[in-house]
Amino acid sequence: MKFCSQCGNPVIQRIPEGDSRLRYVCEHCQTVHYQNPNIVAGSLPIWGSQVLLCRRAIEPRMGYWTLPAGFMENGETVEQAARRETAEEACATLRGLSLYMLVDVPHISQVHVFYRAELVDLEFAAGVESLEVRLFDEADIPWSELAFMTVKRTLECFFADRIQQVYPVRTESLAPLQQIKKT
Repeated sequence: MKFCSQCGNPVIQRIPEGDSRLRYVCEHCQTVHYQNPNIVAGSLPIWGSQVLLCRRAIEPRMGYWTLPAGFMENGETVEQAARRETAEEACATLRGLSLYMLVDVPHISQVHVFYRAELVDLEFAAGVESLEVRLFDEADIPWSELAFMTVKRTLECFFADRIQQVYPVRTESLAPLQQIKKT
C-alpha cells in the first residue's frame, strides 16, 4: 500500500498507539488501514451418493476441479456467499445448508468455509467461471486434478464421515507445504 484510500496522501508503516502490529497509517488524516484475511465461502453439494464439482474456467488453477466457492462479498452472510457462489459457478440451487468445514490458510490470509448441502434438483450447468459441472461418485473423484488442498480435505472428510452418517463441524489449518502446487 502506498496511498491512503481516504485522502490520497502517502502512507507509512508503523505500530499505532494501543496496537501491537505494524499497520499502514496515513500521517495526514490519521487513518489506520487494517488488512484482514479474505473469506472464501463454498458448498459441498450432494445428490444422493454423489457430489457436484466444477472444472474451473478461470485462474488460479484453470482446468482443475473444485467445489463451488469464492470470495465473500461485503453485505452478505457466509451462507449467502456460499449459495451465491454455487449459483454463479454451477447454476445450482441448494437446500439444507449445514456448516461443515472451516479451514484456516494463514500463509495466504484466507479462511475457507464450506457448507454441506443438498441439491434441490438436477438443474445445474456450467456458470461463467466453470468449464463444466458434474456429479461424481466417490470412486470417480479426480483426486489428482483437484484445484485446492482445502477442497481435497473437505472431500476426504466428507467421505470418511459419510460412513458413520455423522457430520461434525470440522476445523483445520493448512501450512504452505500442504498446498497443491500447479503442475
